[in-house]
Amino acid sequence: MHEKERHRIILSAVQEKPVVTVPELVDLTDSSEATIRRDIAALHVQKKLRRVRGGAEALHPPQFVGLAGRPFTVNETLNTRQKQAIAKEAVGLCEDGDPIIINGGTTTFQMVHFLTNRRMQVFTNSFNIAEHLLKHSKNTIMLSGGTIYREQNIVLSPFDNDVTRNFYARRMFMGAQGLGPLGLMEADPLLIQAEQKLIDQADELIVLVDSTKFKKRSSLILCGLKRIATVITDSGIEDRDAAMLEEAGVNLIVANVQTDAKTQNAPSSA
Repeated sequence: MHEKERHRIILSAVQEKPVVTVPELVDLTDSSEATIRRDIAALHVQKKLRRVRGGAEALHPPQFVGLAGRPFTVNETLNTRQKQAIAKEAVGLCEDGDPIIINGGTTTFQMVHFLTNRRMQVFTNSFNIAEHLLKHSKNTIMLSGGTIYREQNIVLSPFDNDVTRNFYARRMFMGAQGLGPLGLMEADPLLIQAEQKLIDQADELIVLVDSTKFKKRSSLILCGLKRIATVITDSGIEDRDAAMLEEAGVNLIVANVQTDAKTQNAPSSA
């Protein structure tokens, strides 16, 4: 990752929470601790943040604490071909008229390009997904209420009496911070709380993750493998991870990234 991009991520992170640790920034940027410490030192000298023991803090700490994790604009540039191929397979599971939930994320966002000519009832917590489908499709769109988290481009509510409880979905499509033997993992407690409500409204949970997510871990578990009906990933998945899913009774779909990268059939909606 280029230095300017790392600096942008670091500055964004310190604006989202009071103090960000070096290990957290290592995870966000996929860089070494030495690189992050140099970046923090440079930004401290430039008076763009304040270096503290073990991490960094904003010069003017935020009053509103955001979500943990990389910004949407950074994640959407990672493993793009894999995400497109995975999204195409996901939409292939849908039929016109289906009520579905699409959780906000960069992999699930890629579904919008393949939903252009479909007619479904779509509930989402993502402004990006809702806006694109409203402009470029005839799908019926419902958007959840709550607080807007700009960096992740999603809307989350901690309250039980929001509109989520009034929507039934045949399937819910979502990504994750990581996927392992204990199940789906996320980076923030509020994400866990909001996404668990969405999962409760769907018959089937379909997880869209590129193969790198099987190596990612978090301290927060969203749900166990038994709750997942299907995992869609790319051919980079290792045999041990495929065996883990099979043992848990999870259906596995492996997207053909090379074929999709050469001949993407997504309708143009730009």
